[in-house]
Amino acid sequence: MAEKMFCRQCEQTGGGKGCTVKGVCGKSDDTAILQDLLIHALKGIAVYGERARALGVVNSDIDRFIQEALFTTVTNVDFDSERIAEFIHNAYGHLKSIKKAFRDAYKTQQGKDFAGTLPKVTEWQPADSLEGLIEQGRTVGVKADTNLNEDIRSLREILLYGLKGMAAYADHAELMGYTDEGVNAFFYKGLAALVNDKLSADDLVSLIMEFGGANLKCMEILDTAHTTLFGHPEPTQVSLGIKKGPAIIVSGHDIPDLKQLLEQTTGKGVNIYTHGEMLPTHAYPELKKYSHFIGHFGTAWQNQQKEFNNLPAAILMTTNCIQKPHDSYKDRIFTTGLVTWPGVQHINAAGDGKKNFNAVIEKALTLGGFPEDKPGKTITIGFARNTVLGVADKVIEAVKNGAIKHFFLIGGCDGAKPGRNYYTDLAEKIPQDCVILTLACGKFRFNTLDFGDIGGIPRLLDCGQCNDAYSAIAIASALAKAFKCGVNDLPLTFILSWYEQKAVCILLTLLSLGIKNIKLGPSLPAFITPNVLKILVEKFNIAPIGTPQEDVNVAITKQGA
Repeated sequence: MAEKMFCRQCEQTGGGKGCTVKGVCGKSDDTAILQDLLIHALKGIAVYGERARALGVVNSDIDRFIQEALFTTVTNVDFDSERIAEFIHNAYGHLKSIKKAFRDAYKTQQGKDFAGTLPKVTEWQPADSLEGLIEQGRTVGVKADTNLNEDIRSLREILLYGLKGMAAYADHAELMGYTDEGVNAFFYKGLAALVNDKLSADDLVSLIMEFGGANLKCMEILDTAHTTLFGHPEPTQVSLGIKKGPAIIVSGHDIPDLKQLLEQTTGKGVNIYTHGEMLPTHAYPELKKYSHFIGHFGTAWQNQQKEFNNLPAAILMTTNCIQKPHDSYKDRIFTTGLVTWPGVQHINAAGDGKKNFNAVIEKALTLGGFPEDKPGKTITIGFARNTVLGVADKVIEAVKNGAIKHFFLIGGCDGAKPGRNYYTDLAEKIPQDCVILTLACGKFRFNTLDFGDIGGIPRLLDCGQCNDAYSAIAIASALAKAFKCGVNDLPLTFILSWYEQKAVCILLTLLSLGIKNIKLGPSLPAFITPNVLKILVEKFNIAPIGTPQEDVNVAITKQGA
């Protein structure tokens, strides 16, 4: 019997158990099933690719394809079934290519044909029609193997969702010319492990910890790419107001897209605003120099349908976080990169990677933009590792003399599901002698509040995008070194919110570094079984969030003890 869709990769999954008719994100049944089939195809590529790499055969085109294909299945990225079907057919081409490369290399090096037995996924072939692909996809989803142990299924899902998150970061870095062989190789290793029935639960836990290290390296190369090309973020005041005139609002995460748009709009009378996770880009020196880079519009991704409604501006979505566009702005929202929505105009890159944003610019000019200036509040951003470590001696002294009692890292994804007001309440209840580090879009729950400072050190330090968890880790590691202790011994508490797969990969990186006592919310992942949760609790003391006041009290009390 053909299976319905089953997706539980995001925090808002239906009923807290799984979406089975349509995704809460807006993903259709067909799209979800095709994404399952694409993942199935990638597993076959990975089985051959891992073996080929062991023989010295590396194919950068397939490396790149795997990252893009994984990224396209992340929540709120690709809602176009036809486009995913194209990915699937391309995957089959890559499967044939890497299969031949491996078998040829094996024969050359071993002097005989490969005669080993490989998982059935390596024999997969796509159907000719879209309907046929959908039928194939119904047999390979998360719940397809009814005999699979639920804890093994859970651990495989954790690894898969981590790989999807890392693929997003690897894709961003690769577009700027930065890659890492260890990261590339782990995609094959991780995907191949998902069809290796010989791996025990302990094997998978070890592999997940290894993945955490690979993702740390991935975030490091992305950080290097950003800081090399755009400079180190620096403390910057960003306006939340609007200026009279034509406007383009840029959302998502992709900084090179923003840079190209800024270049192409110079001198054209169009003001550029950021939205969502693009807020941190205002802190980069190479972007700040554009006088028409005005400020930030709106809040987090889940509010876009309300914030973009009847807006006299063009909108450019550069990566994930798109929601179903309302008719009131569907004709003035554009997508680029991997993010797509059926019926929305897409801006493709040319062969050299350059993009022509003329259509977006012309739409902004035609709309006319905001009719008048509306001054707004300003917020301060730009406290990435270089800035904070530059005043580390001041921070350390404040801790030593008791001016700073505790650090709270409140970071992660935001979402629409009830319960996320916890993070606002938490930030408001943190004592005045404590500092808040934040990153990703979860900060929009509290980043307009006035937290003041401690001896000139702002109490709210915005480290940047979700991938800038690397900055937070670097800051924590430097403080631990200065105090000659481990990160777990610092007066530091991690309280995270999660929504999609990038948050999953960051959590796994923190766990791989041995960081304990993390609070996770607003709910625990539906794909974690009770037995797997028990492992996380016993090994890392990970726990769900409680009430804001209780969690603040516990953090400070434990540190005092």
